Amino acid sequence: MKAKKASESKTVLTDIVLPPDTNYHGTIFGGNVMAYIDKVASIAAMRHCRCQVVTASSDSLDFISPIRTGEAICLEGYVTYTRKTSMEVFVKVEAENLLTGERRVTASAYLTFVALDQEGNPTEIPMVILESAEEKWHNQGAEERYQIRQKRRQLRRENQF
Repeated sequence: MKAKKASESKTVLTDIVLPPDTNYHGTIFGGNVMAYIDKVASIAAMRHCRCQVVTASSDSLDFISPIRTGEAICLEGYVTYTRKTSMEVFVKVEAENLLTGERRVTASAYLTFVALDQEGNPTEIPMVILESAEEKWHNQGAEERYQIRQKRRQLRRENQF
């Protein structure tokens, strides 16, 4: 199976934050941001493996700054790490002031997806080729994040919580 560049999975989404998307502080609901992140990450994962995927985990979701009514929410995601049937996707979320063009990072997350064949079983995926300094930086900690996820899953199986 031929390896694929991380840039081939790159997915970008921009939307405007309107009053129904916000809480009583006038900032976007965290759950809405989480849904956007999962959508962008799912598309990036499917672009990488060109098959169906399921979200296996979402971790390290850090809210850094709020996104206010009238600002744009801008998301960018791409595959940072692959194993045999799973991949890690990094998603960066920014707010954009549409009047000034100013952007600021508001959240970031790592998600793990498992590729599925037509019968719904895990299937092998291409390895990822990292080119940019940013892609390589995210990849440096990927194996450690993978090990942490595996330990966390094992503890939850054993303790059922």
